[in-house]
Amino acid sequence: MGCVQATAEVNRAASAPTYLGVETRLLDGNLVNFIVSVTDTTTENDVAAYSECAAAQYALIRGFGFARHLRTNVSQEAGIWRADAVYTISSALPDGLRTIDAEVIVSNCREFRIPTV
Repeated sequence: MGCVQATAEVNRAASAPTYLGVETRLLDGNLVNFIVSVTDTTTENDVAAYSECAAAQYALIRGFGFARHLRTNVSQEAGIWRADAVYTISSALPDGLRTIDAEVIVSNCREFRIPTV
């Protein structure tokens, strides 16, 4: 399943998650870490989609059109879901299976009311 579909499918749920914010850390060159938090959800998919939205918007802000997902660690404690995700950003479509077109993802995020950076 592609990342674009994943974002859309996550948000078909009846409940609306509460997005608590994004912490962005530039790790090295085009390697970026996003830490996001969500409440009012029962699934890790909402928090993973939030991190994808943050990565896509960040890529666009930096003048890049693409990102590649490297990893996401999700945890839940006391009703707060957190994702610690790492992406690379690039101007050309990167190699790999987990790539995203930043403009498409940001558009999907707006449609499904998922905040971006």
